[in-house]
Amino acid sequence: MSSAGACVRPKLWYVIEDIWVDPAVTALRPDFAVLVMGVYGLRNGPTDDRSRAWLAGAADSAVSAEDPKVEAWREAYRAFGAKPQRTRPSVDALVRRMPLPEINLVVDAYNAISVRHGLPIGGEDLAHYEGTARLIRATGEEPFEVVEKGEPGIDHPEIGEVVWRDDRGATCRRWNWRQCVRTRITEETVDALFLLERLAPMSLEELRAAGDELVESLKIVTPGIRVESRLIAHG
Repeated sequence: MSSAGACVRPKLWYVIEDIWVDPAVTALRPDFAVLVMGVYGLRNGPTDDRSRAWLAGAADSAVSAEDPKVEAWREAYRAFGAKPQRTRPSVDALVRRMPLPEINLVVDAYNAISVRHGLPIGGEDLAHYEGTARLIRATGEEPFEVVEKGEPGIDHPEIGEVVWRDDRGATCRRWNWRQCVRTRITEETVDALFLLERLAPMSLEELRAAGDELVESLKIVTPGIRVESRLIAHG
């Protein structure tokens, strides 16, 4: 068939059923679970009065840095050799940073939910994702794209560090500490992958409730989005 007649599969065909967590990670924390959500057809934009209200409400109802759900993440970091006082879990960093920063509609939505529930939430732009997301213990060779002092560069995780990655390299270091610049959510993001990560004592019911809240917020941003979700839990 000529290229003119070929059928090109659209980018939104991202298969969340293929996402996986390495057993070496669950060996560290058998209580780990992640709710993965593919959201397609977003019309993102800059922070507005709606998302400012979400951020303000979250500041009033956020968990504290001493909440057991936040401490569980510090314990998880110590389990793979990280020092959570130096590189904090994302939710720990957010609850210490009030008021929450204004980023864009989608990021504002999930940051607000993150601090209210005390769970890390990551967002990935699928237009810049390559292959399947997986959570692994790093070899140390995975490229991690950064910007330092305004200049693009490449960093690498430490051997044994817990990282999210795709076929191109690490997309988030130290479980949920820092996202690479390549896959971050911007105002141009249309199709996105969200990763809602849970450790005990958070219940799976609360994890699902946080996912439902995120969907409702994203539907306010963009009515008519298509959503797929899947819970990955040990055992």
